[in-house]
Amino acid sequence: MIELPPKIDKKTLVNALLKGSDAEIATIVDKVNADYEYWDKVKYKSLPEGYTPQMLWTYVKASRLGSMMTVWNKYGIKLCITSQMQRICHDFDMKFGSFWEDGNDAQNPEKKYYLSSSLMEEAIYSSKMEGASTTRVVAKEMLRKKKSPQNKAQQMIVNNYNTIQYIVDHKDDPLTEEGLLYIHRLMTEKTLDNPDDAGRFRTNDKVVVADMVEGDIVYTPPSYKEIPEFTETLCGFFNNDSPRTFIHPIIKGIIVHFMLAYMHPFVDGNGRTARALFYWYMLKENYKLTEYMSISRVIAKSKPSYEKAFRYTENDGNDMGYFVAYNLRALELSFQQLRDYIQRKQREKKAASTFMMAGNVNQRQAIVLQRLTDEPDTILTVKDVQELFSVSSMTARKDLSDLVQQGYLTEIAINKVTRGYIKKQEG
Repeated sequence: MIELPPKIDKKTLVNALLKGSDAEIATIVDKVNADYEYWDKVKYKSLPEGYTPQMLWTYVKASRLGSMMTVWNKYGIKLCITSQMQRICHDFDMKFGSFWEDGNDAQNPEKKYYLSSSLMEEAIYSSKMEGASTTRVVAKEMLRKKKSPQNKAQQMIVNNYNTIQYIVDHKDDPLTEEGLLYIHRLMTEKTLDNPDDAGRFRTNDKVVVADMVEGDIVYTPPSYKEIPEFTETLCGFFNNDSPRTFIHPIIKGIIVHFMLAYMHPFVDGNGRTARALFYWYMLKENYKLTEYMSISRVIAKSKPSYEKAFRYTENDGNDMGYFVAYNLRALELSFQQLRDYIQRKQREKKAASTFMMAGNVNQRQAIVLQRLTDEPDTILTVKDVQELFSVSSMTARKDLSDLVQQGYLTEIAINKVTRGYIKKQEG
């Protein structure tokens, strides 16, 4: 269980806020707030003589109190928007707006490929977070060839992919109760124990959130009787373009994600639906680059931190700064991965053009040859090429076999079953 932070009475907090702190402590507080750290990290900070971790925590809480706002009054959900959060949002506004300004047409084949690949990645990893178990190669081949799903895991991925495509096509629609239920139905069709639960709200309070390892109950959502009011509040918040208090759209999208996860209005599929709503809100607010980013891939690979962000919020007086800070970091990393991926592909494409000029090799084969030229000790397998280009084993095997026949590669035995391919040695 996550340790609860020290209790601080309001008078002590207000006094700390009015008094302020010396420069040395203020610097530590700023660093704590930059990552919106919880007590479990704050208590281990190195402090000047005369200060205790509890005193530091008091100053941290006082600093957050100074810019705290209530974002969901019904449940006392509060948020302190820090300088770091604003900086990240500003960076996104700059990056998201200029990333594709390269003089190319928005519908060129390269961008279409990145978009298709990203939508698949988002569908795969959002489903994996909820227990879907399959390989990326199998999943992508199924989506590309529009094969029928063979099991529940594959069905979850197909549902997620179809839902994201629906959202892209309807990003300018207002959110309604009917629309929310339809998104859930798309997301969960043929994957629930009771098929009738797809596209309908839960009708009891038997839903809890349990620790995946220990099985302990870590969160009990509000009563199902509060779902109608919640739905009205969520739709109002989602659709309101002229709120009395301005909240940056990216942070507002994260709040939408949090609200649905907090209420848990469905028997199952709440996480997938919450992430879909965030995706929808970002596109609605014209953050078009979101289509090209697989945010769920980042979240899936840091799932313990994702879950802790919820629990920190609940433990610290419903301060959802922890959840916002985590999701902004996930967005940053997702954008960085997209940029690195595109730059790597562009470098590979440029370098591989030399091999293509020699004739009789396709672009995949040219990239394989360039990679083996850059890393001459590398041994590639059919599976490596499958995963590199998201192609079938038959296509990968033919690419490699053709390169062997043309004298570019040499085939070697890795074991009794697996064959490897290396760059042919000169002479």
